[in-house]
Amino acid sequence: MKILNLYGGIGGNRKLWGETHHITTVEMNEEIATVYKKIFPDDILIVGDAHQYLLENFEKFDLIWASPPCQTHSSFRQNIGVRYRGVKPVYPDMKLYQEIIFLQNNFKGLFVVENVKPYYKPLIEPSFQLDRHNFWSNFDVEKIEFSRPKLRATQIPELQEFLGYDLSDFKISNKRQVLRNCVNPQVGEHILKFALLEHNKKADLAESTNK
Repeated sequence: MKILNLYGGIGGNRKLWGETHHITTVEMNEEIATVYKKIFPDDILIVGDAHQYLLENFEKFDLIWASPPCQTHSSFRQNIGVRYRGVKPVYPDMKLYQEIIFLQNNFKGLFVVENVKPYYKPLIEPSFQLDRHNFWSNFDVEKIEFSRPKLRATQIPELQEFLGYDLSDFKISNKRQVLRNCVNPQVGEHILKFALLEHNKKADLAESTNK
């Protein structure tokens, strides 16, 4: 499949996807993008605005995965930071819902949008929940349980072991936060499995229709 991986980070969701797909990743932070390229040298890496890239290139792909910034939706930031620690409240970043609505109404392929469980009632009901995330998608995914450490108390060595990364050779600002932002690689692998099933089903249907 041709896969577009938006807001790629260091590739948590992509880590177990293997090398058989044509993967294009968009990441704005050059420091993080450098790490991604080192880990996944065969992927096409775009250093730029994922939101704009989606708008201009969505028709080129079979599967789109988007993980727009989650901090402004975070229940921890709002319920602990704002209420008790003096963190300044901010507007929720509406790129999340813009991308969901855009993909639902314009994209003919498969898509999944990932974000945290927010401090408010989601404006669009998620398709499913896995691990600590909400997902909006146009294909079905089996719900299963995943193990994970308690992230707020976990330090860099434990996060690296859990995610299967070794970032000791990289100089990254706030390395712990970069690791915490990663989607559990097993979640990414699980969702891709169901995307492939749906993609192959559509391909078989199209082939039988054309006979």
